Amino acid sequence: MGFLRRLLRRLVIWAVIVFVALPAALIGLYLFVPPPLTPLMAIRATEDYGLDKTWVPLDAMAPYLPAAAIAAEDNLFCRHHGFDLAAIWQQWQRYRDGLPARGASGITQQTAKNLFLWPGRDWARKGLEAYLALGLEAAWPKRRILEVYLNVAEFGPGVYGAEAAARHHFAKSAAELTRREAALLASVLPAPLQRSAAAPTRLVARKAEVVSRRINEIGNLLDCY
Repeated sequence: MGFLRRLLRRLVIWAVIVFVALPAALIGLYLFVPPPLTPLMAIRATEDYGLDKTWVPLDAMAPYLPAAAIAAEDNLFCRHHGFDLAAIWQQWQRYRDGLPARGASGITQQTAKNLFLWPGRDWARKGLEAYLALGLEAAWPKRRILEVYLNVAEFGPGVYGAEAAARHHFAKSAAELTRREAALLASVLPAPLQRSAAAPTRLVARKAEVVSRRINEIGNLLDCY
């Protein structure tokens, strides 16, 4: 019994370290320091996709890009506290009715996933994603969440962040992106291994048009960066 008690105590200590102390320390560190690597980057590198990334501050990106990301992925990013509850409820209703659910993860949740977790849609990962998103919202301003998101998001096979994406797809810096180019980049985010901003399919081109138009429609919601 003594051995089992000691083993259980050690497991609890390690669980606290892994799920509480380590994420809290990294969230605190990444508030000031660019993340050097993410689990997805490491996974893709082992799959021979390479690793192309260059960190740039939000001020070094064309203003169209954060606007396009919000318009494409999370219209209420500047208003909610990590979760678009209406969108989540809508997808739950689809799931309950036997319809295919679409992604309802907002930018904060995607940032948490990209920084700390593995790709996939299992419930364990979704639970950790929500937990870590709460930590990001509590510790970081919206501007930092958006800045990190746009620097670690996957925009193509082995291509991460706005600067690498702009150079890979358009042979220019992130600061030089046009409105349409920013909308095209935002339109590949759900499936960066299958979609290309440089050679958009009809689907990507149509979505980019919607994103570009939506930037104007939600202009009054783009005030947190």
